[in-house]
Amino acid sequence: MPLYTTTLVILGIAILGVAWLPSLLEKYPLSYPILYLALGMAVYALPLDLPTDPARHKPLVTHLSELCVLVALTGTGLKIDRPFSLRTWRTPLLLVLVLMILTIAAVTLVGWTLVGLPLASALLLAAALAPTDPVLAGDVQVGDPGEGREDNVRFSLTGEAGLNDGLAFPFVFLALGILPATGALSAKLGHWLWMDVAYRTGAALVLGILSGKLLAYLIFSLPKRISIKAGAYGFVALAVTLITYGVTELVHGYGFLAVFLAAVTLRSRERRHEYHKHMHAFTDQLERLFIVVILILFGGAIMRGMLAPLTWQGAALGLLLVLVIRPLGGLLTLARSPRVTLAERGVISFFGIRGIGSIFYLAFALEKADFPEARQLWAIVGFTMLVSICLHGILATPVMNWLDRRHGRKITSELSESTQTD
Repeated sequence: MPLYTTTLVILGIAILGVAWLPSLLEKYPLSYPILYLALGMAVYALPLDLPTDPARHKPLVTHLSELCVLVALTGTGLKIDRPFSLRTWRTPLLLVLVLMILTIAAVTLVGWTLVGLPLASALLLAAALAPTDPVLAGDVQVGDPGEGREDNVRFSLTGEAGLNDGLAFPFVFLALGILPATGALSAKLGHWLWMDVAYRTGAALVLGILSGKLLAYLIFSLPKRISIKAGAYGFVALAVTLITYGVTELVHGYGFLAVFLAAVTLRSRERRHEYHKHMHAFTDQLERLFIVVILILFGGAIMRGMLAPLTWQGAALGLLLVLVIRPLGGLLTLARSPRVTLAERGVISFFGIRGIGSIFYLAFALEKADFPEARQLWAIVGFTMLVSICLHGILATPVMNWLDRRHGRKITSELSESTQTD
């Protein structure tokens, strides 16, 4: 059978499966990303000439993961019902501004001392692995817009995943800046502080909020005769994503952060309008499509030797991040959060899911410059993602069900059944 036709059949089956798998698996300790990872491994066990090596296909890996994260960030911002304020968003802000930086410092130190990576490579690895993922964390995030599924744990993990995919970027640029090259280190650090930290973040904040306000005006405030029809809401979702990201990147801001802020700003207008549900539904479908493709390719990369350069030290780093650094750092960061119970702190701290964002950051940096031990970096990121997808995917449903029952809430499967009955 021709390769192209075979690929279409495989994709068709995979996309059909993702249409019902999330609801089918609601009662079971298993997430659909695990199944698509296994599908990718099975497909690449066949003698097919499909792309597998991320180090050889860096532009493809960069842009595919970039689009997936962008769509996920839009959907993530649109489903958060809680209005923004420093008080109500205190927990996700702590997770991003304190825990993520602590995680980057810890992973850099372990990568440098235990794994033996050069400092620039260790920092790049830390920057890629530190942010949690808005793509693969659906089982522990808030529900659809207006659904009311926004307890402390789900809101905190959703807000964290939305914010840190932009705020990890300064550390990627710092890793690029400290690569051995011409120029004084002090000058590089000065440029990093004003350009990569201050200017790029500021540009993302301003353009993200302005973009959200402008799009909200075009959607909700124009006369009815020129308003957007209900059937076109999905196109608006895509427009919000691409326009905000493109404009912000053109002025060298952080497009990821701007896209999330635009979606949150847009969600703050006309909260009960049907537009939000339609727009989120469209982004959710796009996100699942990208997830299918990326997870199949990721499973194939594992089958074709992505983890071959992995050393025991690199594997230890991945396990330390998932099982020690993130959970312990989270508990310490949230220790003085009286509105969050100890059980909630434990769940928030444990579910720091690593995923598509890590692939993007690493591919982005390696496309910009040659980092020492690049193959080892891919192996460590791949191993950490594999552990996170499997471990968190198996535990998400039982842990969240336990927490919901502990707080007197209906579990996800019960909510779905009551919705279908209504």
